Amino acid sequence: MSQVWNFSAGPAALPREVLEQAQRELLDWNGSGMSVMEQSHRGKRFIAMAAEAEADLRALMAIPVDYSVLFMQGGATQHFAQIPMNFAGPNDRADYVVTGHWGEKAVREAMPYVKVNIAATGAGDDFRSLPPRKTWQLDPGASYVHYTPNETIHGVEFTDVPDVGEVPLVADMSSNILSAPLDVSRFGLIYAGAQKNIGPSGLVVMVVRSDLLARQGRPMAKILRYAEHAAQDSMLNTPNTWGWYLAGLTFKWLKAKGGVSAMAEQNRAKAGLLYQAIDGSGGFYANPVDPAARSRMNVPFTLHDSALDADFLKESEAAGLIALKGHKAVGGMRASLYNAVPLEAAQALVSFMRDFADRHG
Repeated sequence: MSQVWNFSAGPAALPREVLEQAQRELLDWNGSGMSVMEQSHRGKRFIAMAAEAEADLRALMAIPVDYSVLFMQGGATQHFAQIPMNFAGPNDRADYVVTGHWGEKAVREAMPYVKVNIAATGAGDDFRSLPPRKTWQLDPGASYVHYTPNETIHGVEFTDVPDVGEVPLVADMSSNILSAPLDVSRFGLIYAGAQKNIGPSGLVVMVVRSDLLARQGRPMAKILRYAEHAAQDSMLNTPNTWGWYLAGLTFKWLKAKGGVSAMAEQNRAKAGLLYQAIDGSGGFYANPVDPAARSRMNVPFTLHDSALDADFLKESEAAGLIALKGHKAVGGMRASLYNAVPLEAAQALVSFMRDFADRHG
């Protein structure tokens, strides 16, 4: 089987070691004679694995004791709606900082459940930069402030945690969770779809402060209330057992690789290589994002002549460089450099880009 480098934005590359372990254990997990997918989530084996996965995540992120960790379903998009249902009453307000496609979608899904205030937006320059903090129009009475630290489509990323005062900060970290050290205590809620830096799609990991879980929110079914899931250790209903298991393997892989500090160094190196190749191409390639806001995880770029796009994609795939086509909203190319994408993949991409430019420039 030939080796390929997967630059997909999500579902994305998983660590090869994790996949190989899952392959070995597929038919006989933990000496049970069955797959983990066939185990009861109420059984001792699965409960022990789930507790260990949570403990590993807590260690990786240095999660304080007054935060609950939830392993949920629905994808981040479902929680765009579920978050205001849980943390805001029928007449409450919430601030949203919009820096790209996913921030816009979070606003749309929240609007039926909370009075949304767009505190800041990068739409004026097509989301090529971050709105300066001094321009944010925050409401001190808001239930929470929501933002997207990294936008996968537009390739913009916050380099620090914004100070929003006493209002709880809510972050959709689907695409940059576990990519660098983080002060969890700065947040009321961190949530992330798993399919970029954690595991397969279908799982959502949430880190939520206890005082937010105590909020009444609005009337809703028990299955939608985060406090109910926390009280049942994320087993109020049958969880995504396969996703939880793979997330646990990924957490162990991260710990073996040196944790999030080591990942941060590798991610800086990968992104630096690619941006250097783009900036040093003499205009053959271009990245539209303000350098101060460039994402380490998702690097969009264009060719100087869009007529070459099809050739670039065909030749890159033939070279084992997969999923480089940009999102339809912005076009061009995009390379996603999540934790499981090794430095060798970035080096292979840069080498191909230089060769392609030499042949087509």
